[in-house]
Amino acid sequence: MNLVEQCRQFTSSDHRQLEAHHPLGTRLVCPEYSKSAKEEKHYPLLASERIFFLCWDFYASSQLRSTMYPSPEKFYYNFFFHDGEKTQLHTHDYIELGYVARGSFKQRICEKDITFYEGDFCLIDKNCIHQDYLMNQDALILFFGIENEMFQEIMNENVTTQKIISFLQTSLMKQKDFQQYIHFHPIADAKEKMERYISQLLSELYTSEIGSSHICKGLLLRIFRLLSTEYEFSLTREQKKNMNWIVFEEVCTYMETHYRTIETQDLIDHFHFQKDYFNRLIKKNTGMTYSEFLQDIRLKKAEQLLLLTDTNVSEIAELVGYHNKGYFYKIFTERYGTTPAKYRNS
Repeated sequence: MNLVEQCRQFTSSDHRQLEAHHPLGTRLVCPEYSKSAKEEKHYPLLASERIFFLCWDFYASSQLRSTMYPSPEKFYYNFFFHDGEKTQLHTHDYIELGYVARGSFKQRICEKDITFYEGDFCLIDKNCIHQDYLMNQDALILFFGIENEMFQEIMNENVTTQKIISFLQTSLMKQKDFQQYIHFHPIADAKEKMERYISQLLSELYTSEIGSSHICKGLLLRIFRLLSTEYEFSLTREQKKNMNWIVFEEVCTYMETHYRTIETQDLIDHFHFQKDYFNRLIKKNTGMTYSEFLQDIRLKKAEQLLLLTDTNVSEIAELVGYHNKGYFYKIFTERYGTTPAKYRNS
């Protein structure tokens, strides 16, 4: 059973159908009733239930079936809409992670229309104003509501690469006056792997058995790890500015840790950016090329070894990544105006 088939079982007619005007209906799908009003949706579960999912199944012409779990009973809600109709402008007091399991989905976020395609995620900050388009199409959308403390715990686990963990911690949930979202798009075969995690997470939330909360947190850790390593993500101009500095700091840390054997391909494999990006990033922040910056790191390490240890110069050259002793002597002398041996004894 694939993810879409699993979700359509959750909205199956075997479950109880809510009445057309059931109070829960507007929680599941709230059509636009005002161009200016803004709703704040509150976390709908008890504190002990730290994540929920909302499923939207556009299964027929201008019809949407919806459900939400965990729930004390199995149910679905049938909603009829006009093609292109929007939901009411709203925010959440929790983090929302949306996923397009089938088809495409359009949202208006921060007064900008954005279309998400099959396999895409959208992480929306809790103060971000947005609304959803209801389109006459075959599509299935999942929304995960993550309780704030749980989201923070996941970020603190450091399961994501530093390029995104630092950004999420400093941007999402911190700057209350800045509306933010992140659009994720899968790379290569990430979608298949991701949907296995999502399917397991849905099953746990649907059955809600003893221990499910712990299993759900573990699955969210895997999901965010995968998002940070096998997905590209789009940012606003201000976010990109913040992100570039964060990535630069992480690139520096990585290079200073692996300076002996590092190659550009190692950065590409670890951070998932193109080679030209690293060259531009380093040049912008240091005025040096990648090669010059790496040489600077190595020579500073050599300087420390000369001053703080008794290791001979040939070994130091090897330790900082230079197998050609003559070349090491040449660049060290150009940098410090004297040979390594004389520098040590000066």
